[in-house]
Formats: sequence, C-alpha cells, structure tokens
Amino acid sequence: MNPEEGMPDLRMNAKDLYREESFTDRRMGAIRRLNPVKPDGTPDSARKTVYMGETQMLTSAGALPLSFEIPADSLDQAAAKYADEVKRAFNETMEEIQKLRRRAASGLVLPEAGAGLPPGGLPNPSKLKLP
Repeated sequence: MNPEEGMPDLRMNAKDLYREESFTDRRMGAIRRLNPVKPDGTPDSARKTVYMGETQMLTSAGALPLSFEIPADSLDQAAAKYADEVKRAFNETMEEIQKLRRRAASGLVLPEAGAGLPPGGLPNPSKLKLP
C-alpha cells in the first residue's frame, strides 16, 4: 500500500497567506492578528485582517484548548469581544463533545444471538470427550 494514499493535500496556498502578530494580557489568553499578505510578503489590502482568540479552559477531564475567530475590525474591538467569544467557543465545543459521545454510544454493535459459535451452536456437553 502506498503510504501517501489517503493523505490530505499538504501544499500551502500561497494566495491565502497571513503575517501573524500575537498579543496577550498574560492572564486570560491570546489574540492573534492575521494580516493578509500577497505571495511575495507585501500587504494584501484586498483581504480583511482576521482576529483569532486562544485560551485554555480547565475541565474535569483536564485543560481544553480553545481557538476561535473574533469578528472585529480592530485589536481593541477584538479584546472587547474576547470574553463573549470564549463563552461561545466553549459552549460549541461542549455541544460537539456531547454529539460525539452520543454517536459513539449509539454506534455500539452487539453481536447477534449465537454469533461466533460453531454451526449448530454449543456442542451437547454429554457428547464431549476428554483426552
């Protein structure tokens, strides 16, 4: 089997590049500002700057990393919306986890009665011969 079969396309799209800047309050998390650039690295004013938030939420299962887009036109607007977007991302993530749990629970496959037994079922114990 070819090890590359089933692999996703790993090529980077040079027409969709961003220069990244990171900002943090060293307490809650980080905001990444993604500034669009052309393939040669110069600013691309035809595309919009993207703001991404990042944080970790402590859960009973451990730290849950969250990464989410913040709809904003400036850094101060992104910072003001950060808390609401953390809550939204956390709720969406927990809903997705619940869906996956339900899907996994409903995906249990139980064998049919007698499955895995020889044809005719178990042999009659009186006909068993010991060596």
